[in-house]
Amino acid sequence: MNNLQHLILSEIPVQFKIALFIIVGIIVLAFLMVILKYGSLWIQAWLSGAHVSLLELIGMTFRKVDARIIVKSRIMACKAGLDISTSQLESHYLAGGRVPNVVRALIAADRANINLSWKVATAIDLAGRDILDAVQTSVNPKVIDCPDPRKDKETVDAVAQDGIQLKAKARVTVRANIDRLIGGATEETIIARVGEGIVTTIGSAITHKQVLENPDKISKSVLDKGLDAGTAFEILSIDIADVDVGENIGAQLQGAQAEADLKRAKAEAEKRRAMAVAREQEMKALVEENRAKVVLAEAEIPKAIAEAFRQGNLGIMDYYRMQNIKADTTMRDSIARGGTEKKEE
Repeated sequence: MNNLQHLILSEIPVQFKIALFIIVGIIVLAFLMVILKYGSLWIQAWLSGAHVSLLELIGMTFRKVDARIIVKSRIMACKAGLDISTSQLESHYLAGGRVPNVVRALIAADRANINLSWKVATAIDLAGRDILDAVQTSVNPKVIDCPDPRKDKETVDAVAQDGIQLKAKARVTVRANIDRLIGGATEETIIARVGEGIVTTIGSAITHKQVLENPDKISKSVLDKGLDAGTAFEILSIDIADVDVGENIGAQLQGAQAEADLKRAKAEAEKRRAMAVAREQEMKALVEENRAKVVLAEAEIPKAIAEAFRQGNLGIMDYYRMQNIKADTTMRDSIARGGTEKKEE
C-alpha cells in the first residue's frame, strides 16, 4: 500500500504539487488572517453568550459595518436580557443610527419598566432625537430655565395694568413623553409657551402688587393652560424663581404721550397762525384790489362828465353845483377828522 501511494505521488507532476502547496498555503494564510482579525471579537461574543459567527463578522466587513460596535452592542443587549439579533443591529447601523445609544436606551427603559420597543427606539433615533436622554429624562425629570440662559435675555419682562414692569424668572420641571417624542416640539417650544403665559398673567393683573404678593398665581395660571400639548414633554411643575420690579412703563408712556400731544398742539397752533397770516395778506391784497377798482371807477367820472357835456345832458351850472357839493363834502370830512383826532388826544 505504501509502495502504491509512493508510486502515485511519484507520477504527479512537480508543477501540480507546487500549485497544490500554494493553494493550501493561501487557504491557511487566509484562515490565520480571519482568526487574527475576528478571533478576539468572536471569542468575546462566544464567552459572553452573544454568539456571532465568523461568517457574520466577515460579512460585516464586506457590508462596511463596524463589527466591533455590533458585537459590543449585542453583548450589552444579551447581558441585559434583551433579544436583539445581529441583523437588527446591522440594519440600524446601515440606516445611519447610533446603535450603542439605542441599546443603552432599551436597557434603561427595561430597568425602569418603560414600554419601549426596538422599532420605536430606532425610529426615534433616526428622527434625530437622543433616545437615551429621553429615557433618562422620563425617569429623572429635568429642569428647564425660562428664559433660556444661553440667550442674551435673562428675564421675562411684562407690564401690569398699573403700568409697572415686572421681571420674572421661571423654572419648568419636565418629563419626556416617549409616545410623543416623534413629531413633538422641543424645549424651545416649552420655553416660548411658558414665557408667553407669564407675560399674559402679569398683563392681566390689575396692579403689580398682586403679582408680588402671590407669585404662585403665575405658575398656577400658566400650568392650567396645558402648554405641553403637542410637545415631547410633560410639564410637571412651573416654579417662579424670582420676580423683580422694573421701570414705570406707564409713566414713561404717559410722558411720551404728553410730549406728543404738546408737539401736536404746537403744530396745530403754528398751522392756525400761518393760516391767519395768510388770511391777513389775502385781505390786504383784496383791499388793494378794491382800491384799484375804485380808482378805475373814479377815472371814468371825467369821461362821463365830458360825454354828458357833449350830449347836452349836463350844463355848466350843474357842473359848478356838483363841484360846490364836492368841496363842502371834503370840508366836512376834514372837520370830522379833526374832531376825532382831538378826542383821541
